[in-house]
Amino acid sequence: MYARRSLSTVVGDCPRLIRFALKAPTNVEVEFANGSQYKLSAEFLRVFSPAVDSKIRSIGGEKVIFGRRHVGIMSAEPVGNYGVRLLFDDLHKTGIYTWDYFYHLGSNKFTYMRSYINMLRKHGLSRDPRAKK
Repeated sequence: MYARRSLSTVVGDCPRLIRFALKAPTNVEVEFANGSQYKLSAEFLRVFSPAVDSKIRSIGGEKVIFGRRHVGIMSAEPVGNYGVRLLFDDLHKTGIYTWDYFYHLGSNKFTYMRSYINMLRKHGLSRDPRAKK
């Protein structure tokens, strides 16, 4: 499991969410009171899901999600006034994405994606789905 996933509920001073928009199937857009705005792709959100996924392949002790470049978001279900549960078209129904977690992911998006791509390369895997036989 990525260490950064464990941060899903531990974000210091997250500003108040002022806008959440699901742009199905490709992305989610969030905006915060401090002016921060993030466009988070379906692939990025699927890979950094706060849920434990039994379909994750473990390689050398690392949890690796691969082949999700074209995954889409089918729906977003509100959870209280603090987050949403996303349903992806690979039928992964995630854990709860809190507003804090969206802020954390948005603030670190480029670093996380670069690390993710490097990890896939290290294990000879791809963001693209495997070809169907």
